[in-house]
Amino acid sequence: MSAPIRDLVIVGGGTAGWMMAAAASRFLSDGRRRITLVESEAIGTVGVGEATIPPIREFNAMLGIAEPDFVAATAATMKLGIEFHGWGAPNHRYIHPFGEQGRAFNGVDFHMAWLKHRDAEGVGGIEDYWMAAAAARRARFAPPSPDPRSPQSQLAYAYHFDAALYAALLRRFAEAGGVVRVEGRIAGVERDGGTGHVALLHLDDGRTVAGEMFVDCSGFRSLLLGDAIGVAFQDWSHWLPCDRAIAVPCGRTDPLAPLTRATAHDAGWRWRIPLQHRTGNGLVYSRAHLSDDEAAARLLGGLDAAAEDSPRLLSFRTGRRTRMWEGNVVALGLAAGFLEPLESTSIHLIQSGIQKLFALFPDRGFAPVLASEYNRLMAAQFDAVRDFVILHYHANGRRGEPFWDALRDMAPPDTLAARLALFREHGRVLRYDDDLFSVASWVAVLLGQNVLPRGYDPLVDSLDDARVIDAMRGLRASYARAAEAMPGHAAFLGRLNAPSARAAGTV
Repeated sequence: MSAPIRDLVIVGGGTAGWMMAAAASRFLSDGRRRITLVESEAIGTVGVGEATIPPIREFNAMLGIAEPDFVAATAATMKLGIEFHGWGAPNHRYIHPFGEQGRAFNGVDFHMAWLKHRDAEGVGGIEDYWMAAAAARRARFAPPSPDPRSPQSQLAYAYHFDAALYAALLRRFAEAGGVVRVEGRIAGVERDGGTGHVALLHLDDGRTVAGEMFVDCSGFRSLLLGDAIGVAFQDWSHWLPCDRAIAVPCGRTDPLAPLTRATAHDAGWRWRIPLQHRTGNGLVYSRAHLSDDEAAARLLGGLDAAAEDSPRLLSFRTGRRTRMWEGNVVALGLAAGFLEPLESTSIHLIQSGIQKLFALFPDRGFAPVLASEYNRLMAAQFDAVRDFVILHYHANGRRGEPFWDALRDMAPPDTLAARLALFREHGRVLRYDDDLFSVASWVAVLLGQNVLPRGYDPLVDSLDDARVIDAMRGLRASYARAAEAMPGHAAFLGRLNAPSARAAGTV
C-alpha cells in the first residue's frame, strides 16, 4: 500500500527554490502534505539568469499566472531570440531566432532548398525566413497569430525579466498556496543511519527542520546532494573553460530590442539583456586568459548607459552531478549542474526538472526505478544542452586568439562530433528525444557561424527549381511585410501594462 510523502522540504530560495515551491503549492498541496522552504536572507543568490526560452510561458500558464501580471511584476520584456556578435568572425553577427523557419517543400526541410538556391536573385539570407528574426531586427513584437496561413503563426517568444522580482512573485504565489517559509542558515545535515536518507536539517540557531523528501536548491554549494550525500560532480571545463562571470545592471536603452545579445571577446563573451527598467550586463570569461580586474574594466567600459550598481563577481565550474536524484533528495538548478547562460537554458533546466519530478513523484518507499529514470532523463537533457553550447565555441571563426583557437581545435564530445559530421555532408540535422533545441535552432547556429555543408538533401533536386525559388521570394517578402505591420516592442509593452489588459489577463 502506498505511503504518501507528508513532509516535503525545499532547501534554498532564489529562482529554483521558489519555482519548485510555487509548482508544489499548485500540484502537490492536498491539505495533508506539508511543504516547507528553508532559506537565509544572509546567503545571496546568483540571480544573473534573466533571459529565458519559450517553454517558460508554459510554466507560468501551468501556475495560472496571466502574462500581463507577470510582465508588470517582473519588469519583463519580450524575447524573440539571441543575437550573436563576433562568433562566426570578429565583425560578424547573426540571430538564433525562436519559432519555425520557412515552409517545408513536399516534406523537405526549408533550409535544404535554401542551401541549393541561396545565390539566386531575391532569395537573400537564411534569417529572412524566420518571423522572429524579421520582427527582432525591426525592434517589433506581436503575439503569434492563430491563423496557420499567417507568417506570424510561426513566431515563438520568451521573456527577459528581473530574476529577483520573479522569485518574489513566485514566493507570493507559493505562500498563498500554503508553502511555509523558514528563515535560517543550515549548519548541519542529519541522515538516517539505516537508509542513508536525509532526515533532519540543523539550523545555526538550534532549530531543526524534519522532512521525508528534500529538494536541494542550495545553489553551487549543493548542500544536500553534493556535500551531505557525496554525489560526484562531472566537470566539463575541458570543453567549456570559462569559469568566471562579472555582472552589473545599467540604465535602460532604447530602442528596446526583443533580443538577448551575446558578444564574443578574446577570452569569452558578454551578455546584454534589456528589461523595462534597466539593462542586465555581464562578462563571461576564462580566468586563465583574462584577469578579474581587466574583466571588470571591460564590462564597465562597454556599457550602453551608466552603471546602477557595483559589479558582482561569480566563480563557477561547468558540469553536472552524476546523479540528480539520490535517495530522498532531488537537486534542481545550480545544485544539480551549471551551464553558462549562452542559450538561456538555466531556468528551463529547473522547469524541466520539476516537470519530470512530478511525473515520477515517489511515495515514502522511494522505489529506485523512479530515481534511475529521472537521472537518465535529466542527464540526457543536460548533455544535449551542453553539446549545443559547445557548438558555439567549437564552430567559432575567430583566428589568432589563443582562447578561441584552442576551442576550435579541440575534440568535441562524440555526440556533437557526429552531428557536425552529418551536417557537413548534406546539411542534415536529426532531432533526438533528449533534444531541447529544434532542427531550426541547430540550423540557425550552424549557418550563422558559417558552417556550410558540402551539399544538400538530394530530394531537393526532385523539386521544380523555378517554382521553389519563386515560393522562397514570396515567403521572404511575407515575413518582411508581417514584421513591418507589428507594433514596436516598447509600444506593445505599453499596451500590455495598461490597467485594462491586466484586468482582462490578456492584451
